[in-house]
Amino acid sequence: MIDTETNQSLEIKLLEEKVDQLIHQYELLSNENRTLKTKQEELVREKARLIEKTNLARTRVEAMITRLKSMETGT
Repeated sequence: MIDTETNQSLEIKLLEEKVDQLIHQYELLSNENRTLKTKQEELVREKARLIEKTNLARTRVEAMITRLKSMETGT
């Protein structure tokens, strides 16, 4: 009877330790996930800014090319 209670007590203790480990791992992964989501949002915003800058540069270059071509044909 005592051995059975001791075994059950030990099993409960081991189970508690495993649950504590799982909780700790969950907290680590949750924090990592939050950090990754924040980083992803920053990268998406940066990509949008870079696309906007690229489009602006393309427009300016195209305008310069158009002016150069009109200067060529004008002379």
